Amino acid sequence: MTASGTTERWVRALPTVTGRFDPDAAALAAHLAHGEDLLAALPSKPDRSPRQHGLADVVHRSARRLRSSFLRAHATTVYDEVTERRTLSPRLPELARGAARRVPGLLPDPDQMAAELRHAQADKEGREIDQAIFFSELLRLPDVGAHVLESMRGPTPRALALLPEFRRVGELHLGSVHLVRLHGVAHVTIHNGHCLNAEDDRLVDDLETAVDLALLDDDVHVGTLRGGEVDHPRYAGRRVFSAGINLKDLHCGRITYIDFLLRRETGFIHKLLRGLAVEDDPSTWPHDAVEKPWAAGVDTFAIGGGMQLLLVFDRVVAGADAYFSLPAAREGIVPGAGNLRLGRLAGGRLARQVILGGRKLWAGEPDARLVCDEVVEPGDVGDALDRAAHDLDNPAVVANRAMLTLAEEPPDVFRAYLARFALVQAQRLYSPDVLAKVGRFAS
Repeated sequence: MTASGTTERWVRALPTVTGRFDPDAAALAAHLAHGEDLLAALPSKPDRSPRQHGLADVVHRSARRLRSSFLRAHATTVYDEVTERRTLSPRLPELARGAARRVPGLLPDPDQMAAELRHAQADKEGREIDQAIFFSELLRLPDVGAHVLESMRGPTPRALALLPEFRRVGELHLGSVHLVRLHGVAHVTIHNGHCLNAEDDRLVDDLETAVDLALLDDDVHVGTLRGGEVDHPRYAGRRVFSAGINLKDLHCGRITYIDFLLRRETGFIHKLLRGLAVEDDPSTWPHDAVEKPWAAGVDTFAIGGGMQLLLVFDRVVAGADAYFSLPAAREGIVPGAGNLRLGRLAGGRLARQVILGGRKLWAGEPDARLVCDEVVEPGDVGDALDRAAHDLDNPAVVANRAMLTLAEEPPDVFRAYLARFALVQAQRLYSPDVLAKVGRFAS
């Protein structure tokens, strides 16, 4: 039988989800194992003919349809088994690995993901879409999704290991981030200067570590974030807040779905907004989180993910020559939770101009004051940021920002947004228009 005929017969044999977990899991594992055999019989993705690309697409689409159907029936059961009935709080990578072990074929295994990382984005099989189906279905469920998000609000093991040193010394160099405590303020500075302080997997890890440490250290009352000096010839020696996602890394396949796209939203950005989750303990009652105010100082520009960050800060100051933009439509991806937050802060019409039309907001424009509180001379950003931190150093600010956040973005609204974002963003990563656009960064 031809490869096409074998594939068609496999698609017609798609098992029906019965609602009984063990038989459904066994049927899924067997069917998807056969699907992997069909993919393995094809050349690697870069070497496939158009007909072979079509066959692989049929296999992936059918497999994803089965995964979706299985999870619609059994997501809660899978989650409860992996988390031992929610007595464990695994972070996203551990959760994905646990589900892959419990139901073979439901998610890619570590070997499959390691193989993906050896390829450029355009040459991957797209197994991150399979991960996205899993997380989207978990987040869709109110109780399960809330537990997933709460688990990600705990401090990272790296931060806990570094906490004694930070408490003692008050300063850490974390790779792409510098953290220093001065007079009750944790100053976080991005040092990813080789790429205009663009975001990559390492920076997301370093920023979450820095945010955790600032929130865990009792001697810190307020946090600030600013970009450091960069190496780019056009901006050499100047500070830049952030150029957003590192598109060269995206082209090369080094921007990962779990450790970048999901982690930044559910990890350090969520903690900036809602604080660290703390244990239910008599010593912490009645609080369930450690929250602190945050201010940002914008030099030169805050593009893409950089502008997204500003939407969760309590105070934003910017140099008069700076601008803000979310070029999502031009890049072809979704700007994180920017779609959720920008319209609330600035209004739906302006949000559409920025996100869909690519409009830049220059700091001096009246509309820019909807995302920025104060505009100063470029050389005065540091002093203005210090003043903003001083103004926020007030216990009543902490209580009031928590209530503002609850009113403006209820946790269930954020969870429902992420449930949709989790799948849409993964699909965009492998869409032809995005792959063509990031192909410009091949050299």
